[in-house]
Amino acid sequence: MIQRRDVITLLGGAAVWPLVARAQQPAMPVVGFLCSESPGAATIRVQAFHRGLSESGYVEGRNVGIEYRWAEGQNDRLPGLASSLVDRRVAVIASVGASPAALAAKAATTTIPIVFQVGIDPVASGLVASLNRPGGNVTGITSLSIELGPKRLEMLHQLLPSAKILGLLVNPTNRSATEVQVKMVRTAAEDLGIQLHILNANDDHEFDAAFTTISERRVRGLTIGSDTYFLGHSQKLAALTTQHAVPTLSPYREFPLAGGLMSYGSDVADQYRHVGVYVGRILKGEKAADLPVQQAAKLELIVNLKTAKALGLEVPPILLARADEVIE
Repeated sequence: MIQRRDVITLLGGAAVWPLVARAQQPAMPVVGFLCSESPGAATIRVQAFHRGLSESGYVEGRNVGIEYRWAEGQNDRLPGLASSLVDRRVAVIASVGASPAALAAKAATTTIPIVFQVGIDPVASGLVASLNRPGGNVTGITSLSIELGPKRLEMLHQLLPSAKILGLLVNPTNRSATEVQVKMVRTAAEDLGIQLHILNANDDHEFDAAFTTISERRVRGLTIGSDTYFLGHSQKLAALTTQHAVPTLSPYREFPLAGGLMSYGSDVADQYRHVGVYVGRILKGEKAADLPVQQAAKLELIVNLKTAKALGLEVPPILLARADEVIE
């Protein structure tokens, strides 16, 4: 016969057992998401990152947690944000949005794996030892978008062959990328016999000031520098270029979709997806040092013919023939 005391003991053990079982379950890994953009501006790209994670078998809240850190266009905040993720002891850091995020993450830790998304040469910038064998704790994907700056200027020149003054809009807070692309585009301008004006902007007030300068200096056309701060402000820039009647070419497809004239570059959202895939693979046990840096292979030229007509421009057949998408 079971005594009353034994029954109590059995019941007590049954109550404790689920707690013990839960305590023995492995802790959910946490990913650090370090982004130079703001949450609202990066919504579509964050969704793409989640798709990449899911392709590797991870879903936020189910089997992985994510700690988000947003610089909101203020790149000087990135070192502190990266350090906070290191203090949080996250399993992996995804550094996206611009090269300063990747550089801040690399400076903050030599042990936590980092997966970056950048537009610069990751070898020349010191992020990795080589593309095929990154070494260390860092890998990721690069679009090499900065190196396309001269090509964008050439396309703008094809659109405006008589123009002698063109502009390049850059983000002065992204020094590592800005210095390189200014040098490259300036050289291309000299080869084309074009005077190049460098315009700086990192907030709405500076956008307005830049376009005032464009009008004052009679800049005929504009190329937008490779920086996702400008990607997040595609609608603002499209509106300003239309308002001031300045034919403009951007690295980002979101620009012509928002009413801008043209874009030439790779799909940044797809790069975020690749970051998510690599983060998932690292969570499963692969090492960043063994994952080669990927290069965004597909480049897209998108032309908004409706905007061209509004600006009184006839897009040359050579550009239309190369276009991957034409908006009419």
